[in-house]
Amino acid sequence: MHLDILGLQAFVCIAERGSFRAAAAHLNLSQTALSHRMRKFEDGVGVSLLSRTTRQVALTPAGSEWLPRARRLLDEMTAALDHLSGMAQQTEQRIVLGCLPTIAVVCLPDVLTVFRRDHPDIPVKVYDSSASDIAARVQAGDADFGITIVAANRWDLDLKPLVKEPFVLVCRRDDALAARSSVAWAEIEHLPLIRISAETGNRILIDDALGARKEMLNWRYEVQRVTTAVALVSSGVGYAIVPKLAIRAVDSPNLMTLPLVSPGITRTLGVITRKGHALAPLSSVLLGLITQALQRQI
Repeated sequence: MHLDILGLQAFVCIAERGSFRAAAAHLNLSQTALSHRMRKFEDGVGVSLLSRTTRQVALTPAGSEWLPRARRLLDEMTAALDHLSGMAQQTEQRIVLGCLPTIAVVCLPDVLTVFRRDHPDIPVKVYDSSASDIAARVQAGDADFGITIVAANRWDLDLKPLVKEPFVLVCRRDDALAARSSVAWAEIEHLPLIRISAETGNRILIDDALGARKEMLNWRYEVQRVTTAVALVSSGVGYAIVPKLAIRAVDSPNLMTLPLVSPGITRTLGVITRKGHALAPLSSVLLGLITQALQRQI
């Protein structure tokens, strides 16, 4: 037998007020609807709990015995629901997100300025980290959502693509290539290139897109972070291939980027959430602001 909460509520209310009329008024029901609810409840438990006469309502022996337990059950359920509501409100009062460092630097300052204007009392925690760390935090429930590279092999997360970001060649403004509008991969095979560690996820995308051609490139240096690679280009050490947003995360006026063609390579940025878990309203608001900022930047 399933628990009929509405029937339980009707029984306690009628027993405490001594009449269907008073109980119906308290529950904002018609007397007919309340009588139907009570009859259904008694049919479900298989015993009469109320003795009805034309003038009054009395408890049957079974009703008298069960009333204290019914009150206790109703109180416990009310307390449990209040606690659940409190948990939801507490969750809503704090937003935690994971975000790639370049996106954090380029987009979040303006986004959080706008968000704070409308929601000044809502704290926001940001894990600006690698794609693998962001996915792990979202999957574990440590972050509400993540803005990261969308990988098709993440079966344990819900994925929603937002934008495609191209990879570009970073060079100095005084370089001979600076006058070009674009550059083909075959034209940079002889250049000293700075490779980004595979842990970022970007290197895997490039290697997969180039296939055997990647072995013909002159990978002279390897670093762990995109910002380090850009800094090395600024000093004249070599050239870097990075996502378009990366150069905007570094204040280097002596650098510029060139689109890479034949082939053009992109990465898909999107939002990841735990499978089957809907975002809280304020998290959705913040995500919408980040999405708009990304679309403006790329």
